[in-house]
This record gives sequence, C-alpha cells and structure tokens, in this order.
Amino acid sequence: MQPKVDNRDWSSLSLGQRIQQIEVEGFLVLPDLLAPDHIARLKSEIAPIKTTPVDYSIQQRGARNLQFRGGGVTELIAHRPTIEFLKALLGDEMIFMGYSMAISEPGHPGISLHTDGQPYGSNLFGSLSSCPVLVRVLYYLDNLTPQVSPFRCVPRSHLSMHADANPYLRFESHPEELMVPVKAGSAVLINHCVFHGNYPNTGDYARTMLAIQYRPAWAGPQEPVEPWDPSKVAALPQHVKPFFADPNTRLWDFYGANKPPNMASQAPGMNPSRWQAP
Repeated sequence: MQPKVDNRDWSSLSLGQRIQQIEVEGFLVLPDLLAPDHIARLKSEIAPIKTTPVDYSIQQRGARNLQFRGGGVTELIAHRPTIEFLKALLGDEMIFMGYSMAISEPGHPGISLHTDGQPYGSNLFGSLSSCPVLVRVLYYLDNLTPQVSPFRCVPRSHLSMHADANPYLRFESHPEELMVPVKAGSAVLINHCVFHGNYPNTGDYARTMLAIQYRPAWAGPQEPVEPWDPSKVAALPQHVKPFFADPNTRLWDFYGANKPPNMASQAPGMNPSRWQAP
C-alpha cells in the first residue's frame, strides 16, 4: 500500500499553525531555511568527517558530536530563523542536547518507525532520550523526493496512551504513516516522542541530514549525562554559547507547596489561543 504523501505548501502556515502542527501532529516542516550557498558551505565542511555505517546497512552512515567542529556547522546551532520559532514553541530558556549527521546513500533500506524519546533511556540513545520534552531539528542538505529517503511519520502517535505506542517499540510500517518530501535547505522538526523514520533511497544520489536537539531548561534527563567540556564551550562563538548550559540542568521542585508565594496569573506559552498567533 502506498503511503499518503504530505506535500502541502508549508510556507503558508502562520506561527500559530506551526505551533499547532508540531504539538498535535508531532512534526513540522520549516521550508527554505538555508540558501544554496549556505548548503554548499555546510557540505564542504562536513565532507572530511569520518562516518560509520549502522548495523543494518552500509548505505546508512553517520557521525555524532559535531557541535565543536567550528565554522558553519557549529553556527547552525544558533541559526536565527529556527531559534526564533523554537523560542515561541519552547520558551526563551533552551538547552542544546546533541548534534549528529546521517547520510542515506543509494541502496539504503529505510529507517524503521521508532521514537527518539524513551523515558528510561536506552542502549541506542543513552540517557539523552529520557528528557520529557525535546525537539529534534533535521536540516536536509539534499532534496527529499519519493525516491530519495523522504521523511516518514505516524502523526499524533506521540499523543497515544495505548500500549501500541510504547516508545520502545519499532515498526516496519504503519497503515496511517505519511511520506513527507522536502526541498534541500528545509528542516523537519519533530517531537522526539513521535514515531518516525525514513523511506529507502532508490534514487541516484545520497541524502545528507544534520540533526540538532534542543529542550526547554526544565526538561532535563532522568539520569546524568556527560557535561560539556568547559574549554570547548569557551571557544564557541558568542551567539552559540547561550545554548550550552549544563545538559543535566533541570528546573524542578520536589517539595513544591500547594500555595507557593508569588504565583503567576499569566502563562502565554500554554494559552489555548496560542494556535491563533499570526
């Protein structure tokens, strides 16, 4: 059975519609974030990076921990159009949580439907996956066509309370999954708890993706993760440094009272009307 293809005009969505799309459906396309010369620069900078194949296919290769590479690769962490939207979605206090690259070469069999959010951590993703809220920004440096590993997703799967949505499960396919083609220079943003993956690459070129993870400051991992090297953080560009707070940061209060002092009476980020923002 051929999947339904979501090829809408993503540029027509308002801010409120974009927030609603990722909150309800679990994914969002932000089109045309990177100009052709920006893409070319990123490709030239990542070309020397050594990649390793995954266990199921030599045509799916990747590398991790790109945040301290320097140049345009590092600067992408603070890419202004993306950050402006993320602040509207998550709030001003955001913490960077990881940076990786994935290349799907011709012959790649596709990535199974899975989640990146696993509340107790996992052998594959470590404790980073235990953050209660996290958004992954997937920048595509090549066109995703129906033949070249387009994004796939089961919309709203992150909202299900059923055992079928156990985040530790994986699926070969799903009858209600979507295929999402996007143009090079666009990004797909996902709630890390939504079931997603990609389709096989039956085309004639490789598809390269840069994935950057962010979370609100309160939503730290359940178990400690390795903090950033202070000397490497000190060498980052000034506009990138603010995202490199300790990845173990958690803003919480186990002993919170029923009637704490100085309670607020406004919280625009959870306004039911937020989806009407122009």
